[in-house]
Amino acid sequence: MKGRILRVLVREEDLDDKQVEDLLRLEEEEGVSFHHLLRDRNLVSEERLLAVYHQVTRLPYERNLGQSEVPEDFIEKVPVHFSRTYNLISVGHADGAYRVATCEPLNFHPIDELAEMLDAEVETILAPKTEITALINRVYRRSVDGVEEMLEGIEEDGDIFRIGDEGEGAQDVLDTANKAPIIRLVNSILFEAIKMRASDIHFQPLEEVFQVRNRIDGILYDTKQIPKKVQDAVTSRLKVMGRMDIAERRLPQDGRTTVRIGDGEVDIRMNSVPTNHGERMVLRLLDKTQKVFELEEIGLTTANFELINTFIHYQHGIILVTGPTGSGKTTTLYAGLCKLNAKELNIITIEDPIEYHLGGISQIQVANKKGLTFAAGLRALLRQDPDVMMVGEIRDVETARIAIQSALTGHLVFSTIHTNDAPSSVSRLLDIGIEPYLVASSVVCVIAQRLVRLVCPECKAEYEPTDQELTSIGLSRDALPSGVLWIGMGCSHCIDTGYQGRTAIYEILPITDEVREQVMNHANATKIKTAAMANGMTTLRMDGAVKVLEKLTTIEEVMRVTQMDLF
Repeated sequence: MKGRILRVLVREEDLDDKQVEDLLRLEEEEGVSFHHLLRDRNLVSEERLLAVYHQVTRLPYERNLGQSEVPEDFIEKVPVHFSRTYNLISVGHADGAYRVATCEPLNFHPIDELAEMLDAEVETILAPKTEITALINRVYRRSVDGVEEMLEGIEEDGDIFRIGDEGEGAQDVLDTANKAPIIRLVNSILFEAIKMRASDIHFQPLEEVFQVRNRIDGILYDTKQIPKKVQDAVTSRLKVMGRMDIAERRLPQDGRTTVRIGDGEVDIRMNSVPTNHGERMVLRLLDKTQKVFELEEIGLTTANFELINTFIHYQHGIILVTGPTGSGKTTTLYAGLCKLNAKELNIITIEDPIEYHLGGISQIQVANKKGLTFAAGLRALLRQDPDVMMVGEIRDVETARIAIQSALTGHLVFSTIHTNDAPSSVSRLLDIGIEPYLVASSVVCVIAQRLVRLVCPECKAEYEPTDQELTSIGLSRDALPSGVLWIGMGCSHCIDTGYQGRTAIYEILPITDEVREQVMNHANATKIKTAAMANGMTTLRMDGAVKVLEKLTTIEEVMRVTQMDLF
């Protein structure tokens, strides 16, 4: 069977004869299966290998196990350690046989051992390793989140201090076999967070425990509680991964690493600070496999899309995107740049940090310690003959002045600024010292945005909102075509929150002649907003109401993210 699989890989030019010869030699010398050698050396992707297994063995291939239900007696009879080590999990049973998912169908011994444990026949199916691991984590979570099981025997074998370092390359968080307990625990936490679409992981030391919390769709959720006795070991392991100084515990530190999960990679930025109960660490996760959204995919209504599409095709001027941290500003800027990306244009960005790599666009990373600030980088960009520039953030008057001069001398500039709504951005530029005539003549459009959570499609249900709820976002009962809205009831797919995924709501302020006149007269943000609304501007809350009517989100969610929006 192995020979047939390798012949298919050679015939279809996934491997050559020399690589097969080396694989078979290493398999014999190191006692490692050719499946592991293919994966560890990145010779063939797991997806491709499973497709060949399916072709040769005729075993069923299920690419997604998200809807699978694991039989209760499987969980009772099969220890989680066995299931994790050999990547085996049941996805149902019929006629006395268990259907068991595996990513290594030629590893027969564990499958035979599993059949003995279950005292029943086993029918194997193929599934990706990430899907199997995610399902194992979900169904065995009741065991104190698996923490105690992973730390079993830690005091006896002394592994508490084996924090390890796997070299320079990206580490595979799915590889937990023969690892020290602390490494297994940290890898498990990282994998679970990535699969739950977390943007950040918080390791927070409390008096009695070391609490792990994941930020999912903008909200923090408690996940695991790690025993206090291994707090320092977990912190040291994270520092080793991030190439930080494990001996320094009194000062804040920054680090970064990359981990592999299946065929994809995730960049992790780390920060540690000392607290009264030990070092607190926060990890920001940036999934390299996530695609960059197109302008049509970021939640714009037809009218708003037409507005933005018009402004990003201007030859010069500044387009500002505003909102709090984590409101999707960078995603909107990237979507705009991708829309413009063409061989005829020279597009350059300066960012801190570069979150996603855009093909065909030159991206510069800010390095403050080396003197490459936003302002210094922006000056250098002007000597690169750019057509379009993106400045990650306008933080000070110097950066703002250079961005404005760039716009006035024939460049299109994209940037972000931190304010609550679109009109406030204009006022902020005036407040930091930019002359009104410069703001009025350079800024062409301001986009304010927030992210709202989407109703979970798996557990959504209809409900009838009260008049008070409808009034709070400016809706009347007549506006509801069927008299009902959607709400999530909570299920395992959305961690019992009723929400899964996010979309954006927008407030777009074109800088018209009327707005320019108000800027020149030092009008405040409220006056500018009132005039813009009279000319048809849709506020954040009004755009949120549209998303509610489309049954994408809820009134409660729109109110949560537009607390400062009085209109």
